Amino acid sequence: MNALAHRRFLKMNGLGNQITVLDLRGTKLRVSADDARAIAAEPRAHFDQLMVLHDAVTPGTDAFIRIYNTDGSEAGACGNGTRCVAWAMIADPLMGDPGKQQLTLQTKAGLLPAIRNEELVFTVDMGRPKLAWDEIPLADPFFDTAHFELQIGPIDDPILHTPCAVNMGNPHAVFFVDDPYRFNLEQIGPLLENHPIFPDRANIELAAVMAPDHIVLRVWERGAGITQACGSGACAALVAAVRRELSARKAVVSLPGGDLTIEWRESDDHVLMTGPVEFEWEGTLAPALFEGAA
Repeated sequence: MNALAHRRFLKMNGLGNQITVLDLRGTKLRVSADDARAIAAEPRAHFDQLMVLHDAVTPGTDAFIRIYNTDGSEAGACGNGTRCVAWAMIADPLMGDPGKQQLTLQTKAGLLPAIRNEELVFTVDMGRPKLAWDEIPLADPFFDTAHFELQIGPIDDPILHTPCAVNMGNPHAVFFVDDPYRFNLEQIGPLLENHPIFPDRANIELAAVMAPDHIVLRVWERGAGITQACGSGACAALVAAVRRELSARKAVVSLPGGDLTIEWRESDDHVLMTGPVEFEWEGTLAPALFEGAA
């Protein structure tokens, strides 16, 4: 029997971004790519991102989190998922510590401090954006990643072109458009995610700057597809808009699932993301889920 069988999970969402939280602290258990795909295939445990908690590895931090996409690949950061984990570690009856109001979580992309503002509203410090071509990464050197050469469609009349590249724990390519909803993102997203210019694939954003303090955004998430919200994508969109001198350093980013407040703080270059979480239900992982997993 798979060691993950009968483990308790929490089903949550951040603005509709489907999150499953699995607490493996106190164990040596690990989730494989096959395990993640098996969990994603279970309707009650299905996720856009699976947030797996492990014991802290760095002094002063509260947990180490591994993040899995629907296809079993790992992500470096997930803003909506981090807010969900913060709620679980503070408020969940079995895994929470109600005495805490702030946490420092760690992923392979770095440290993510989280603060509880209201019962279901959290701010996560997503850290500094990486802007150099080899940090994002891109396959070829581009001196100006705020305007790099990439287009899709006819060469003389491209559908999309000249995005801004940002790494917010994951690679992002932000295309500025008049209306993100007039594009067939389901068709365009996979082509751009897997473009050879992105050696680690990329999240694809379509952003419309409606005002200096308001951005409308749709996201194709690497390894997950179209989601209702993407926290790191909202951060990338704000950073890209500031780099293009299209917005202020603080703005509301409106996604299909709702609004996030994003600030690229000038004092230390950190990006702050504030938004709500929602607990949906809890369950346990049935042994039958893993019968086909290696």
